[in-house]
Amino acid sequence: MASLNVYSVLVVLFLTCGAVMATKENDQIIKENNCETKMGFPCVLEAFTSIFETESISNKCCGELFVLGKVCHSTLVKRTLENPLFKYVSPATIIAQSIQTWNNCLALIDSPSPSA
Repeated sequence: MASLNVYSVLVVLFLTCGAVMATKENDQIIKENNCETKMGFPCVLEAFTSIFETESISNKCCGELFVLGKVCHSTLVKRTLENPLFKYVSPATIIAQSIQTWNNCLALIDSPSPSA
């Protein structure tokens, strides 16, 4: 249960405090695309753990990630990596995991739903 609280704090930092450390370019992209308001908190947390802890992501949250869009997704991941809390994390690994999460969600969304 304590790990859930840690992830909650990290996600809140991901959405708020990271802005202080972000580059102007990332901030501009996030602002122009309204990136921070397109996903609900439970799906933000799920996407975060999918990328940073290689957990799975639900179909519902894949749908929200798709609505968020690839530009917002990539920019928010880059901004998170700029946060000093993540200075010991391999950016290449996280970006690769981010791409994998996006591609997995895209495959789920693109696949035909089973007939009832």
